[in-house]
Amino acid sequence: MIPRVDAAALLAPDHPDHADARAAARAGAAEIGFLTVFNTAIAPATVAGVIDAYRAFFHLPAAEKRAVDMARTGANRGWGAPGSEQVNPAANPDYKQVFDCGLELAPTDPVAALDLPVYAPNLWPDHPAGFAPTLRAYYGEATAVALDLLCAIAEATGGDGTYFRERFSRPMALLRGNFYPARPADATAKDFGIAAHTDYGCLTLLATDGAPGLEVERRGGGWIPVTAPVGEFVINFGEMLEIWTEGRIRATPHRVKGPSSERISVPLFLNPNHDAIVSPPGAAPMRAVDHLQARFSETYVHLQAGAT
Repeated sequence: MIPRVDAAALLAPDHPDHADARAAARAGAAEIGFLTVFNTAIAPATVAGVIDAYRAFFHLPAAEKRAVDMARTGANRGWGAPGSEQVNPAANPDYKQVFDCGLELAPTDPVAALDLPVYAPNLWPDHPAGFAPTLRAYYGEATAVALDLLCAIAEATGGDGTYFRERFSRPMALLRGNFYPARPADATAKDFGIAAHTDYGCLTLLATDGAPGLEVERRGGGWIPVTAPVGEFVINFGEMLEIWTEGRIRATPHRVKGPSSERISVPLFLNPNHDAIVSPPGAAPMRAVDHLQARFSETYVHLQAGAT
């Protein structure tokens, strides 16, 4: 069973349910790799507004969306058409659409001069109205909430939350809208909205429109469906955090085979500063940016070796 955690209780040591929330978070992070949270600082109406904004964008004609097509960039900002990602080389490219945006560095920020793809400029469409301001505001809220939860979960699993907080001053956090159309009638066993994979970074804070579709791999085999209503969140953990915590927190494979009707999900992939060293003690130093960029280059079709 996927634990359901009261975020307010988890974050407040003097809350009467704090110990129960910590225990549930520890079980979700260390044993399953997934949990759901409710009672966060993000209002359900805010989440609903973000989902509506993404839905309006994804329903635009393809010709309009191509104006912000990430395939013409060397990064992952803007619209990704169906087939633009292949998260599992044993499956066909995913048939979902995506829209990605990230941290916007000030021109005077010295890191901006490094010209790193993980801090690439965002590509904003002209329509729908208010799209960029809605996503920018949510990006700020979701990043703050995700970092608070990451620090609390790190402490619940025997780590130091302060250690993590200090390494997220310029987070390589990526906000994404996923649009899953109804599963195509001609889909095969190798076709997925998103094929089985583990996330690449630290913590994923996932909002959804409440429609089913997400499945989590059981440790003993098989798949568990996971849903959360609008305003609650699914949390899972990535490969980087599993490495960084020496396995205390687990990254678990998951997938979306394909719903019977359209589905929108909004993950915030929380990742640390580009120069954070995420290798465990005693291992060769590995920067967070090197881990992420290598995985992006394997996944995004336009970044894969030999792509033109």
